[in-house]
Amino acid sequence: METTYAVLSEGLEKSFRDVRALRGLDLAVAEGTVCGLLGPNGAGKTTAVRILTTLLTPDAGTARVAGHDVVRDAAEVRRRIAVTGQYASVDGDLTGAENLRLFARLLRVPRQRADELLERFGLTGAADRPARTYSGGMRRRLDLAASLVARPAVLFLDEPTTGLDPRSRGAIWDAVRDLVREGTTVLLTTQYLEEADQLADDVVLIDEGRAAHRGSPAELKARIGRYAEVVVAEDGGSPALHAAAVVLDQLTGAQPVLDSERATAGALVLDPALTLPSLVRALDAAGVPVIDAALRPPTLDEVFLRLTGRQEVAA
Repeated sequence: METTYAVLSEGLEKSFRDVRALRGLDLAVAEGTVCGLLGPNGAGKTTAVRILTTLLTPDAGTARVAGHDVVRDAAEVRRRIAVTGQYASVDGDLTGAENLRLFARLLRVPRQRADELLERFGLTGAADRPARTYSGGMRRRLDLAASLVARPAVLFLDEPTTGLDPRSRGAIWDAVRDLVREGTTVLLTTQYLEEADQLADDVVLIDEGRAAHRGSPAELKARIGRYAEVVVAEDGGSPALHAAAVVLDQLTGAQPVLDSERATAGALVLDPALTLPSLVRALDAAGVPVIDAALRPPTLDEVFLRLTGRQEVAA
């Protein structure tokens, strides 16, 4: 079957005076999927999202969202998308029900839709309370519900779980998964790489205004191989940690990363011939007091560090 794309851009360019924010960005997001858009600070991610949501006009290139050109058919694009920003946009003085019913009235949607969303997001019991009394997780759920009043074809999620506790974050993730099962396409930007790992069908790493790397989380992890991690005994202190780092440097061919709080040393494995027994023998020969050692698939954080050479993700 031919793939239908909900978001498709070719050669997007955008400059702000002497700064080239985008340098020929190509994106292709299939309908009914989640695309995680990641990148270090200044990579061009925010500029790309603003163009795709019709808030900026590109200097060159084209982009279509939900089948419509973001420049020539901007009004049609806006009718088919929703944007949930990092901070809740609901009115704290209105109740949860009043917030959603206001959106429904403005969008000329039956009031029943607001009531359906209150139930769907577990807010029925708090529907008559002012939104300012909601917890952070409840406000984010209400904000997400407000974005769905008009049943958007494409949902842009910017940092949807920033500042939330693990339980609230899990509730938002479940809601996003439900939306995708129903056919909504989601473009996700997040500083939590675990979030992209959990939700994204595909990940695009933007660097210096281009799509530098793309693929599913599993494909990106396979691209950089394995990760070696060593946990040293606490009584070994800093000398033991640095000794483990020396062994990892020699065996993996990559720069080790030390975590003194967790008493761990880790490094990407560039040598495909490295085995766990050979790692353990080398640590033993160096006199490193080891509690645990493992060769495992990398996390998406480690993939990001390896592919971009930087640790920070744009917020």
